Amino acid sequence: MRALLSVYDKTGVVELAEGLVGLGWELVSSGGTAAAIAEAGLPVVEVAAVTEAPEMLGGRVKTLHPKIHGGILADRSNPAHLADLEARGITAIDLVVANLYPFTSDPGIELIDIGGPTMVRAAAKNHAHVGIVVDPSAYGEVLEELRRHGALTDATRRRLARTAFAHTAAYDAAIVAWFDEDDESPLPASLHLAAERVQDLRYGENPHQVGARYRQSGRRSWWDDAIQHGGKELSYLNLYDAEAAWRLVHELGAGPAAVVIKHANPCGAAVAEDLTTAYGLAHECDTVSAFGGIVAVNQPMPLALAEALAPVFTEVVIAPAYEDGALEVLAARKNLRILEARPPGAPGLQVRTIDGGFLVQTPDPVTVDRSVWTVPTKRQPTEEEWRDVDLAWRLVARVGSNAIVLVKGGQAVGIGAGQQNRRDAGRIAADKADGRAEGGAYASDAFFPFPDGLDGAVEAGATVVVQPGGSMRDEEVVAAADEQGLAMVLTGERHFRH
Repeated sequence: MRALLSVYDKTGVVELAEGLVGLGWELVSSGGTAAAIAEAGLPVVEVAAVTEAPEMLGGRVKTLHPKIHGGILADRSNPAHLADLEARGITAIDLVVANLYPFTSDPGIELIDIGGPTMVRAAAKNHAHVGIVVDPSAYGEVLEELRRHGALTDATRRRLARTAFAHTAAYDAAIVAWFDEDDESPLPASLHLAAERVQDLRYGENPHQVGARYRQSGRRSWWDDAIQHGGKELSYLNLYDAEAAWRLVHELGAGPAAVVIKHANPCGAAVAEDLTTAYGLAHECDTVSAFGGIVAVNQPMPLALAEALAPVFTEVVIAPAYEDGALEVLAARKNLRILEARPPGAPGLQVRTIDGGFLVQTPDPVTVDRSVWTVPTKRQPTEEEWRDVDLAWRLVARVGSNAIVLVKGGQAVGIGAGQQNRRDAGRIAADKADGRAEGGAYASDAFFPFPDGLDGAVEAGATVVVQPGGSMRDEEVVAAADEQGLAMVLTGERHFRH
């Protein structure tokens, strides 16, 4: 039996080689892999000795040879193939162990592997007769099966082949993504998504659905480094809502901030002088909707906040760290999932499935810049109103459309989400505010098509409105604002979210 070993990642390869030699296998190898095996005192045949052709082009060509690929690709059940091997003096290769240059670590032309993927794909294609191992973590399992049965089973070879093709597919996807970095278009000409299942979830969106988290190959996210300190296994909606909460709380600035998320929509958010106060204000926005919500804070959680949060039924809490005593208080709630995490990375392309394909768009950044905003009304916002406008605009961009958000004193006090018309969203926000929005900001994620869109602001007692503008009736809307003594800010930026 002959094995070909050619790996960039040499983790465990000497131990694998030792096990194979112990089972009577002949080893063929090249370059650094051959050197590592030889240094361990194990017999190994250089690829150049098999091919009778030395490496060339600085190592670009070494395994690309009929004596290698004939040995890998020969169908042992085909007499013509066996005759070809005998006529050309080629020895069959029964096991290929290979992994590829780490392209994602330092993308560049010289890290585009050619010989490696060719060997891997050849062995995977011929998995009826050849085993292919691309992951060092599988070495122990492979050796154990060889010791037990003397060969790999059909099922194992097929499973290893599937892993091998996934490995090369992800590798090619990373190379395409690198080329796309030079493309001036915001969307690539083609999408090549390679992802691996890394976390099985408690269930999907509903208990009768199956759910899992997949990670793009070659990438890590805050989810991969997050620590779950307590609570039940996470479900699909736990992750979906926690992602929304963690991103939003980091969009509210560096000062103490807290958000409460329910069904991917904020039902409370606030910024304050300290984190415990911020959470209290966020919870007060809508205490009914906060039941069973997700809480995220952007600074280490103090004991006082943990004590305030513990009595409230919460599905998930996320913080960058927990101060002394806070974890112990929260862990007493056995079903509360407690996450410790680093900040989220930059958002990538947004992808949704449709029949036969995908809808893809670029991320939706929120611009908060008074220098590019305009105030068309007779009255300008006060500095206090501007602060509420800033927060209201950040929040409304992350609420499902049609959306209205009311903010007063750094606290969201009323949120109307996901309505088919803007007037209803305004009424819901005003009703939830229940008088707390007096003198605050009224934010709309899209323009007001008619002046009656301001009814919710008037009803709530807000004194400043922020909206994109761009309606055919902007002049009428501005005139209505002037009649009511409202200041109005136009951002020129719509934030529909569906």
